[in-house]
Amino acid sequence: MSTAEPACHSTPEQAGLRVESIPFDQIPQQSRLFLDYLRDPIALRRFYPEAVRHHYDLTERRERVLANYRTDRNRLCDALERTNRNWGASDKTLSFINSLRDADCIAVVSGQQAGLFGGPLYTIYKALSAVKLADCLTQRGIKAVPVFWIATEDHDFAEVATAELIDHDCRLSSVSVPSELHREGIAVGRVTLNQSVSATVQSLIDALPKTEFTAEVEELLRHAYQPQAKFGDAFARLLTKLTAERGLILLDPLDNDLKKLVAPLYSEAARQAPEIAGAIMARSRELETAGYHAQVTPSEDSFPMFLHDETGARHALTRTASGKYRAKNDGSAHSADELANWALREPDRFSPNVTLRAVVQDYLLPTIAYYGGSAEVAYFAQTSEVYRLLDRPVTPILPRASLTFVEKHTWRSLERYGLRFADFFEGADHVVARVVKEYLGKETAETFEHTTETFNRELDNLQEQLGRVDPTLAQALEKGRRKINYQIDGLRTRFNRSQIARDEAVHRQIEHAFDLLYPLKTLQERRVNVFSFVARHGRYFVDWIFDAIDLDSNEHQIVYL
Repeated sequence: MSTAEPACHSTPEQAGLRVESIPFDQIPQQSRLFLDYLRDPIALRRFYPEAVRHHYDLTERRERVLANYRTDRNRLCDALERTNRNWGASDKTLSFINSLRDADCIAVVSGQQAGLFGGPLYTIYKALSAVKLADCLTQRGIKAVPVFWIATEDHDFAEVATAELIDHDCRLSSVSVPSELHREGIAVGRVTLNQSVSATVQSLIDALPKTEFTAEVEELLRHAYQPQAKFGDAFARLLTKLTAERGLILLDPLDNDLKKLVAPLYSEAARQAPEIAGAIMARSRELETAGYHAQVTPSEDSFPMFLHDETGARHALTRTASGKYRAKNDGSAHSADELANWALREPDRFSPNVTLRAVVQDYLLPTIAYYGGSAEVAYFAQTSEVYRLLDRPVTPILPRASLTFVEKHTWRSLERYGLRFADFFEGADHVVARVVKEYLGKETAETFEHTTETFNRELDNLQEQLGRVDPTLAQALEKGRRKINYQIDGLRTRFNRSQIARDEAVHRQIEHAFDLLYPLKTLQERRVNVFSFVARHGRYFVDWIFDAIDLDSNEHQIVYL
């Protein structure tokens, strides 16, 4: 934290939470670009022109954001007020929308797909990260509001139609809505729920443990996920309820009034489609030359928006040999200028692709910063070129809060067997071996160790003698040693599993710890739904999330409840 600036928010410890941190470079499956960005975003300024090391450094770009903001605030806020009222917005949210009408107000933004029942935990981590930074800026005398962009224009329904949870048996489970609800190419926000959603809600309620909070959880879910509700609206109603006291503003980019506001940007992006495609390709090559990966696979013939037909289905456009753009299996072709004029007349017939989406967001909103995950950090390295071509100030991306919550029964098990969170990254066999070695089969485990050490020491002596006589004999011995060690390691693993299987309680505790902390070899936040915890702890859990978010940390936080 900057020594020149006082803290403007409480730390997790001040809120009474026990928290440990682990750097992301110790967590599997992290990209090099993300890790380098966490270490020093300023060193990557050629990819992130307005990167900042710390949120306190955002202050200096406030005037630049306001000077470049051209959107009609009253029309924007009229649309936000109408939609947020429909979702049951709190007085605080409506007050924040009113503040956004003022010419000196900026927005802290995050966003995510409209996942079933709120989606994975990181969805609400993103939302509350934006809330906490907006609070912090406000305490420093900068008028700021938090906005959550619901990615309702996405069309991959399979990504949002399932919610995963820790069930009443402490196992990873899941519930889904039928895939048949979605028609090919239709935005997920426009999917209409039918009577089947009532059964899906019931399946979730049945899977969760019965607690004093069950009735409230069921009321929340049934209020939001009703037959005939749009999928995006159901998500918005639920997130509105969960964050009511925080004043979070939700934004649905499918809203026609917002589409009209963004029409000029759509039009300019259409006119510059060839330049945008070329710039994205060049940036991708630059990233790969620097040893990084390109999140978007570009094409020089791509168009930065989808075209929607009369049914609402979206179609990607590709430039043909004639220089015009055509959708697959569609005979009509349009020039960039024709599409630009069309976007001005009927902006609801268009939606941005991934390279343009963030620019649209920051055209509609006076965005001071965006909270995103590792994949979004990679996207921003490419899309900064689109900002440049469309003459927009590039928005800095801040890494969202990353948390793993450990409940009391689980952390007691970890302490009992001397396990740390990082041990789970090595896999089940590693954890089982630790527990057997230290607690269940210590004598036999030590015998395995003694046998292996003795065997290898004697083979070392023999190999040295053979090497003096005939090096090929020493090489043959080494090959045999590897086979024998492999067999011993396999036998040791079978013994460990057998020991765990004989102690059903320990076996169950380890399985449950994996399901809760590192389900299917991914971080908890990427799979587990928020109601796994709300069902056990009530809506207090949302407050614990807010308290656990540390704006000064770029590490993964392990929070012990």
